[in-house]
Amino acid sequence: MLVRLAPILFPLIWSTGWIVARYTVDFADPLAFLCVRYICAGLALGGFALFARAQWPRSVMEATHAIVSGVLLHAIYLGGVWWAIEHGVPASISALLAALQPIMTAFLAPALVGERIGLARWGGVVIGFVGICLVLAPKLVGLDPAQLQAALLPIGVNFIAMVGVTAGTFYQKRFIHTGDLRTVAALQYVGALAAGIPMVWLGGAFRIDWTPTAFVVLAWSVLALSIGAIALLLLLIRRGEVSRSAQLIFLVPPLSALQAHFLFGENLTMVQIVGMALTACGVALAARAK
Repeated sequence: MLVRLAPILFPLIWSTGWIVARYTVDFADPLAFLCVRYICAGLALGGFALFARAQWPRSVMEATHAIVSGVLLHAIYLGGVWWAIEHGVPASISALLAALQPIMTAFLAPALVGERIGLARWGGVVIGFVGICLVLAPKLVGLDPAQLQAALLPIGVNFIAMVGVTAGTFYQKRFIHTGDLRTVAALQYVGALAAGIPMVWLGGAFRIDWTPTAFVVLAWSVLALSIGAIALLLLLIRRGEVSRSAQLIFLVPPLSALQAHFLFGENLTMVQIVGMALTACGVALAARAK
C-alpha cells in the first residue's frame, strides 16, 4: 500500500519545503535551523531503529555510504536551497531550478546506472518542464532585473544544491540498494550534521528565536519532511529507476503554487492552471513509459 501511495505522498509533502523555508527566514538562520532539524530527525530515527531492533550496517563501508548520501541529499541540497532563499533568490526561480533535477537525472541515468530513457519518457520530461515554465511564468515576468542580478551568487548556490541532490539520488541507487531504511536514514543525518555545522560557521549565524511558529515549523520539518518525505524518496529510489523517481520533482512547483494560493492568497491564472495540467500529464507519461 505504501509503495502505491508513495508517488502521490512524496511530491505532496516535499512541496511544503518551500513554505517551511519561507517561514523559517523570519525567526532563524536557515542553516542553524537545519542543524537542529538534523539532530532531531537523527535522534528520532535512531531511537526508533533501536527500539525496533532494526539491522544497522555491518561494515564501516556501508555506514560510510549512508553518511555520504546524507551529505549530498541533506546538507548540500537543503543547505544550498535555504541559504539561497535567505539571500534573495525568489521562490519562483528556486522552484524552476528544482525542475532541472529530473532533466539532469534523465541525461545521466544511462551512463551512471544503465537506465534506458526512451522517447516516450523524454516526451514526458519535456512536457513536464514546459508545464513548470507555464506555472511559474507570471512570477518570472514580474521579477525585478536588479533583484535577479543581486541574486546571481545565491542562484549559483541553488544550482549547486540541485547538483547535490541529483548526485545523492544516484549515489543512493548505486551504493545503498540493501539495508534497513530506518538505520540508513539515521546515519544520513549524521553526515548532514557533520557537514552542516561548518556551513553554519562559514555562512551563517546560530540564531533561532524559539517562537510558537518555530516549534510548529520544526515539528513539521522533522516528522513530515526529514522523516516522512525522505523515507518515501528512499523507498522510491530503491524500488524503481532513479529517472522515474526524479520525474515526481516536476510536481513540486505546481503543488507549491497551490499551497501559496490557499495559505498566502496568491492568485492562480488560467496559464498556471494549464501548466499544472501539462506537468501532471508529463509526469504520468514519463512514469508509464518504458
